[in-house]
Amino acid sequence: MIVTVTINPSVDRTIQLPSRLERDAVIRATAVTSQAAGKGVNVSRALLQASVATRAVVRADYHDPYVRELVESGMAVVAVDPAATVRTNIALAEPDGTTTKINEPGSPLSTAAVSALHDVVAAEAPRADWIVLAGSLPPGADVELLADLARTARIAAPQTRIAVDTSGRPLTALRSAGVRIDLIKPNLEELAELTGTEPRALEADPRAVARAGDALRADGIAAVLATLGSGGAVLSTGEGAWHATHPPVLARSTVGAGDSSLAGYLIADSGGHPAAARLAHAVAYGAAAVALPGTTIPRPTDTRPDQVTVTELHLPATVATP
Repeated sequence: MIVTVTINPSVDRTIQLPSRLERDAVIRATAVTSQAAGKGVNVSRALLQASVATRAVVRADYHDPYVRELVESGMAVVAVDPAATVRTNIALAEPDGTTTKINEPGSPLSTAAVSALHDVVAAEAPRADWIVLAGSLPPGADVELLADLARTARIAAPQTRIAVDTSGRPLTALRSAGVRIDLIKPNLEELAELTGTEPRALEADPRAVARAGDALRADGIAAVLATLGSGGAVLSTGEGAWHATHPPVLARSTVGAGDSSLAGYLIADSGGHPAAARLAHAVAYGAAAVALPGTTIPRPTDTRPDQVTVTELHLPATVATP
Protein backbone atom coordinates (compact mmCIF):
# COMPACT_ATOMS: atom_id res chain seq x y z
CA MET A 1 0.00 0.00 0.00
CA ILE A 2 1.23 3.47 -0.93
CA VAL A 3 -0.35 6.32 1.02
CA THR A 4 -0.20 9.82 -0.43
CA VAL A 5 -0.79 12.99 1.58
CA THR A 6 -1.99 16.13 -0.20
CA ILE A 7 -2.36 19.05 2.20
CA ASN A 8 -3.25 21.64 -0.44
CA PRO A 9 -5.40 19.78 -3.00
CA SER A 10 -6.78 21.42 -6.11
CA VAL A 11 -9.16 21.16 -8.99
CA ASP A 12 -6.88 21.50 -12.00
CA ARG A 13 -8.53 23.34 -14.89
CA THR A 14 -6.45 23.29 -18.08
CA ILE A 15 -7.27 25.58 -20.99
CA GLN A 16 -5.78 24.62 -24.35
CA LEU A 17 -4.89 27.67 -26.42
CA PRO A 18 -4.92 27.71 -30.25
CA SER A 19 -1.73 29.79 -30.43
CA ARG A 20 0.87 31.49 -28.29
CA LEU A 21 -0.44 33.25 -25.19
CA GLU A 22 -0.79 37.01 -25.71
CA ARG A 23 -1.46 39.58 -23.03
CA ASP A 24 -4.36 42.02 -23.45
CA ALA A 25 -5.97 39.87 -26.14
CA VAL A 26 -9.16 37.82 -26.55
CA ILE A 27 -8.25 34.16 -27.05
CA ARG A 28 -10.76 31.39 -27.78
CA ALA A 29 -9.83 28.10 -26.15
CA THR A 30 -9.74 24.94 -28.24
CA ALA A 31 -10.45 22.67 -25.28
CA VAL A 32 -10.93 22.78 -21.51
CA THR A 33 -10.40 19.95 -19.02
CA SER A 34 -11.02 19.81 -15.28
CA GLN A 35 -9.90 17.17 -12.82
CA ALA A 36 -9.55 16.61 -9.08
CA ALA A 37 -5.82 16.86 -8.51
CA GLY A 38 -2.93 17.89 -6.30
CA LYS A 39 0.49 16.26 -6.34
CA GLY A 40 -0.29 13.38 -4.02
CA VAL A 41 -3.66 12.74 -5.65
CA ASN A 42 -2.02 12.65 -9.08
CA VAL A 43 0.43 10.05 -7.80
CA SER A 44 -2.40 7.97 -6.33
CA ARG A 45 -4.32 8.20 -9.60
CA ALA A 46 -1.38 6.78 -11.55
CA LEU A 47 -0.88 4.04 -8.96
CA LEU A 48 -4.57 3.13 -9.09
CA GLN A 49 -4.47 2.89 -12.88
CA ALA A 50 -1.45 0.57 -12.59
CA SER A 51 -3.30 -1.65 -10.07
CA VAL A 52 -0.98 -0.65 -7.22
CA ALA A 53 -2.83 -0.37 -3.90
CA THR A 54 -3.04 3.25 -2.76
CA ARG A 55 -4.89 5.52 -0.38
CA ALA A 56 -5.07 9.29 -0.76
CA VAL A 57 -5.18 11.54 2.31
CA VAL A 58 -6.61 14.91 1.28
CA ARG A 59 -7.56 18.05 3.16
CA ALA A 60 -11.19 18.46 2.18
CA ASP A 61 -14.74 17.82 3.30
CA TYR A 62 -15.67 14.22 2.51
CA HIS A 63 -18.92 15.46 0.92
CA ASP A 64 -17.12 17.90 -1.37
CA PRO A 65 -17.59 17.11 -5.11
CA TYR A 66 -13.80 16.97 -5.28
CA VAL A 67 -13.73 13.94 -2.97
CA ARG A 68 -16.75 12.41 -4.66
CA GLU A 69 -14.93 12.50 -8.01
CA LEU A 70 -11.98 10.62 -6.52
CA VAL A 71 -14.16 8.02 -4.80
CA GLU A 72 -16.17 7.43 -7.97
CA SER A 73 -12.91 6.79 -9.82
CA GLY A 74 -12.25 3.90 -7.42
CA MET A 75 -9.71 5.69 -5.22
CA ALA A 76 -9.62 5.05 -1.47
CA VAL A 77 -9.75 8.49 0.18
CA VAL A 78 -9.22 9.72 3.73
CA ALA A 79 -10.63 13.25 4.06
CA VAL A 80 -9.18 15.49 6.78
CA ASP A 81 -10.35 18.96 7.86
CA PRO A 82 -14.02 19.27 6.76
CA ALA A 83 -13.78 23.07 7.06
CA ALA A 84 -11.30 23.25 4.19
CA THR A 85 -12.34 24.31 0.70
CA VAL A 86 -10.51 23.00 -2.35
CA ARG A 87 -8.75 25.60 -4.48
CA THR A 88 -8.80 25.81 -8.29
CA ASN A 89 -5.58 25.96 -10.30
CA ILE A 90 -5.66 27.16 -13.89
CA ALA A 91 -3.15 26.11 -16.53
CA LEU A 92 -2.92 27.85 -19.93
CA ALA A 93 -1.37 25.37 -22.36
CA GLU A 94 0.06 26.59 -25.67
CA PRO A 95 0.35 24.30 -28.73
CA ASP A 96 4.10 23.76 -28.21
CA GLY A 97 3.53 22.56 -24.64
CA THR A 98 4.48 25.82 -22.93
CA THR A 99 2.28 26.02 -19.85
CA THR A 100 1.44 29.06 -17.72
CA LYS A 101 -0.01 28.16 -14.32
CA ILE A 102 -2.14 30.33 -12.06
CA ASN A 103 -2.48 28.64 -8.67
CA GLU A 104 -4.80 29.76 -5.90
CA PRO A 105 -3.23 29.78 -2.41
CA GLY A 106 -5.65 27.29 -0.88
CA SER A 107 -7.69 27.17 2.30
CA PRO A 108 -5.85 28.39 5.45
CA LEU A 109 -4.57 25.67 7.74
CA SER A 110 -5.80 25.58 11.35
CA THR A 111 -4.11 24.11 14.41
CA ALA A 112 -6.85 21.48 14.61
CA ALA A 113 -6.21 20.46 10.99
CA VAL A 114 -2.48 20.06 11.67
CA SER A 115 -3.25 17.79 14.61
CA ALA A 116 -5.65 15.75 12.48
CA LEU A 117 -3.03 15.33 9.75
CA HIS A 118 -0.51 14.01 12.28
CA ASP A 119 -3.10 11.56 13.65
CA VAL A 120 -3.94 10.24 10.18
CA VAL A 121 -0.28 9.87 9.14
CA ALA A 122 0.49 8.02 12.39
CA ALA A 123 -2.45 5.68 11.77
CA GLU A 124 -1.67 5.04 8.09
CA ALA A 125 2.11 4.63 8.29
CA PRO A 126 2.22 1.14 9.90
CA ARG A 127 0.24 -0.41 7.02
CA ALA A 128 2.01 1.49 4.24
CA ASP A 129 5.04 0.54 2.16
CA TRP A 130 5.49 4.23 1.29
CA ILE A 131 4.17 7.49 2.70
CA VAL A 132 4.27 10.17 -0.01
CA LEU A 133 4.14 13.78 1.21
CA ALA A 134 3.52 15.91 -1.85
CA GLY A 135 2.64 19.41 -2.92
CA SER A 136 2.65 22.97 -1.67
CA LEU A 137 1.56 24.17 1.75
CA PRO A 138 -1.55 26.33 2.26
CA PRO A 139 -1.65 29.69 4.05
CA GLY A 140 -0.90 29.46 7.75
CA ALA A 141 1.20 26.31 7.48
CA ASP A 142 4.57 26.10 9.17
CA VAL A 143 7.34 25.54 6.61
CA GLU A 144 8.45 22.54 8.68
CA LEU A 145 5.06 20.80 8.47
CA LEU A 146 6.14 18.17 5.93
CA ALA A 147 9.30 17.47 7.91
CA ASP A 148 7.17 17.13 11.06
CA LEU A 149 4.76 14.75 9.32
CA ALA A 150 7.73 12.72 8.08
CA ARG A 151 8.96 12.52 11.67
CA THR A 152 5.51 11.35 12.81
CA ALA A 153 5.50 8.63 10.15
CA ARG A 154 9.02 7.54 11.07
CA ILE A 155 8.11 7.23 14.77
CA ALA A 156 4.87 5.35 14.03
CA ALA A 157 6.46 2.94 11.55
CA PRO A 158 10.28 2.98 11.34
CA GLN A 159 10.24 0.52 8.45
CA THR A 160 7.89 2.55 6.24
CA ARG A 161 9.64 4.46 3.47
CA ILE A 162 8.97 8.16 3.02
CA ALA A 163 9.00 10.12 -0.25
CA VAL A 164 8.65 13.89 -0.48
CA ASP A 165 7.86 16.08 -3.49
CA THR A 166 7.66 19.75 -2.59
CA SER A 167 9.55 22.97 -3.24
CA GLY A 168 10.84 26.21 -1.73
CA ARG A 169 11.19 26.65 2.01
CA PRO A 170 9.39 23.39 2.95
CA LEU A 171 11.95 21.47 0.87
CA THR A 172 14.85 23.38 2.42
CA ALA A 173 13.47 22.72 5.90
CA LEU A 174 13.38 19.02 5.13
CA ARG A 175 17.13 18.87 4.53
CA SER A 176 17.95 20.19 8.00
CA ALA A 177 15.16 18.43 9.89
CA GLY A 178 17.26 15.47 11.02
CA VAL A 179 14.67 12.90 9.89
CA ARG A 180 15.57 10.15 7.43
CA ILE A 181 13.87 10.52 4.05
CA ASP A 182 14.00 7.66 1.55
CA LEU A 183 13.33 9.66 -1.62
CA ILE A 184 12.88 13.25 -2.76
CA LYS A 185 11.89 14.33 -6.27
CA PRO A 186 13.11 17.84 -7.05
CA ASN A 187 13.16 19.33 -10.52
CA LEU A 188 16.30 21.05 -11.76
CA GLU A 189 15.48 24.47 -10.30
CA GLU A 190 14.51 22.99 -6.94
CA LEU A 191 17.68 20.90 -6.78
CA ALA A 192 19.78 23.97 -7.60
CA GLU A 193 18.09 26.01 -4.86
CA LEU A 194 18.38 23.21 -2.34
CA THR A 195 22.09 22.65 -2.92
CA GLY A 196 23.18 26.21 -3.73
CA THR A 197 24.23 25.19 -7.24
CA GLU A 198 24.04 27.24 -10.43
CA PRO A 199 21.06 25.86 -12.45
CA ARG A 200 22.93 26.17 -15.74
CA ALA A 201 25.74 24.00 -14.40
CA LEU A 202 23.26 21.26 -13.53
CA GLU A 203 21.40 21.55 -16.82
CA ALA A 204 24.59 21.03 -18.79
CA ASP A 205 25.95 18.02 -16.91
CA PRO A 206 24.04 15.00 -15.55
CA ARG A 207 27.08 14.16 -13.44
CA ALA A 208 26.75 17.52 -11.71
CA VAL A 209 23.13 16.62 -10.97
CA ALA A 210 24.27 13.31 -9.51
CA ARG A 211 26.90 15.05 -7.37
CA ALA A 212 24.23 17.42 -6.06
CA GLY A 213 22.15 14.38 -5.22
CA ASP A 214 25.08 12.84 -3.38
CA ALA A 215 25.41 16.02 -1.30
CA LEU A 216 21.80 15.57 -0.19
CA ARG A 217 22.35 11.90 0.57
CA ALA A 218 25.11 12.95 2.95
CA ASP A 219 22.38 14.74 4.93
CA GLY A 220 20.26 11.61 5.34
CA ILE A 221 18.19 11.58 2.13
CA ALA A 222 18.60 8.04 0.82
CA ALA A 223 17.75 8.69 -2.84
CA VAL A 224 17.25 11.71 -5.09
CA LEU A 225 15.17 11.52 -8.27
CA ALA A 226 15.90 14.78 -10.10
CA THR A 227 13.62 15.45 -13.08
CA LEU A 228 15.17 17.56 -15.84
CA GLY A 229 12.27 18.19 -18.22
CA SER A 230 13.22 17.23 -21.78
CA GLY A 231 16.65 16.28 -20.40
CA GLY A 232 15.18 13.22 -18.69
CA ALA A 233 16.06 12.51 -15.07
CA VAL A 234 18.95 11.53 -12.82
CA LEU A 235 18.67 9.07 -9.95
CA SER A 236 21.26 9.14 -7.16
CA THR A 237 21.20 6.34 -4.57
CA GLY A 238 23.58 4.42 -2.36
CA GLU A 239 23.86 1.88 -5.20
CA GLY A 240 25.09 4.47 -7.71
CA ALA A 241 23.78 7.10 -10.09
CA TRP A 242 22.06 6.92 -13.48
CA HIS A 243 20.85 9.32 -16.17
CA ALA A 244 17.82 8.43 -18.30
CA THR A 245 16.42 10.07 -21.42
CA HIS A 246 13.32 9.48 -23.53
CA PRO A 247 12.92 10.10 -27.29
CA PRO A 248 11.30 13.50 -27.97
CA VAL A 249 7.51 13.63 -27.65
CA LEU A 250 4.99 16.13 -28.95
CA ALA A 251 4.35 18.25 -25.88
CA ARG A 252 0.73 19.06 -25.06
CA SER A 253 0.83 19.95 -21.35
CA THR A 254 3.50 19.77 -18.65
CA VAL A 255 0.92 19.76 -15.82
CA GLY A 256 1.34 16.63 -13.71
CA ALA A 257 4.53 15.46 -15.42
CA GLY A 258 6.63 15.52 -12.26
CA ASP A 259 3.91 13.77 -10.28
CA SER A 260 3.71 11.11 -12.98
CA SER A 261 7.47 10.61 -12.85
CA LEU A 262 7.32 9.97 -9.12
CA ALA A 263 4.43 7.58 -9.64
CA GLY A 264 6.34 5.70 -12.33
CA TYR A 265 9.25 5.24 -9.94
CA LEU A 266 6.96 3.92 -7.19
CA ILE A 267 5.12 1.62 -9.60
CA ALA A 268 8.43 0.06 -10.66
CA ASP A 269 9.53 -0.18 -7.04
CA SER A 270 6.33 -2.01 -6.14
CA GLY A 271 7.18 -4.49 -8.89
CA GLY A 272 10.61 -5.15 -7.37
CA HIS A 273 12.58 -3.52 -10.18
CA PRO A 274 16.21 -2.41 -9.64
CA ALA A 275 17.24 1.24 -9.49
CA ALA A 276 17.94 1.72 -13.21
CA ALA A 277 14.55 0.26 -14.16
CA ARG A 278 12.79 2.44 -11.57
CA LEU A 279 14.39 5.45 -13.23
CA ALA A 280 13.33 4.25 -16.69
CA HIS A 281 9.73 3.97 -15.54
CA ALA A 282 9.90 7.43 -13.96
CA VAL A 283 11.07 9.00 -17.22
CA ALA A 284 8.56 7.02 -19.29
CA TYR A 285 5.68 8.20 -17.11
CA GLY A 286 6.88 11.81 -17.20
CA ALA A 287 7.19 11.78 -20.99
CA ALA A 288 3.74 10.21 -21.36
CA ALA A 289 2.20 12.90 -19.14
CA VAL A 290 3.70 15.69 -21.28
CA ALA A 291 2.19 14.12 -24.40
CA LEU A 292 -1.31 14.00 -22.86
CA PRO A 293 -3.71 16.97 -22.56
CA GLY A 294 -4.42 18.84 -19.33
CA THR A 295 -3.78 17.00 -16.09
CA THR A 296 -4.28 13.62 -17.72
CA ILE A 297 -2.32 11.08 -15.69
CA PRO A 298 -0.78 8.29 -17.80
CA ARG A 299 -1.93 4.70 -17.69
CA PRO A 300 0.63 1.92 -18.10
CA THR A 301 -0.45 1.52 -21.74
CA ASP A 302 0.53 5.16 -22.38
CA THR A 303 4.14 4.58 -21.31
CA ARG A 304 7.14 3.04 -23.07
CA PRO A 305 9.91 2.31 -20.56
CA ASP A 306 11.59 0.19 -23.24
CA GLN A 307 12.26 3.38 -25.22
CA VAL A 308 14.14 5.00 -22.35
CA THR A 309 17.94 5.04 -22.51
CA VAL A 310 19.58 4.64 -19.10
CA THR A 311 23.28 5.42 -18.63
CA GLU A 312 25.19 4.70 -15.45
CA LEU A 313 27.11 7.73 -14.21
CA HIS A 314 30.55 6.85 -12.86
CA LEU A 315 31.43 9.53 -10.34
CA PRO A 316 34.95 9.95 -8.94
CA ALA A 317 33.69 9.45 -5.37
CA THR A 318 30.53 8.38 -3.60
CA VAL A 319 28.98 9.54 -0.38
CA ALA A 320 27.77 6.91 2.06
CA THR A 321 24.22 7.33 3.34
CA PRO A 322 24.21 7.78 7.12
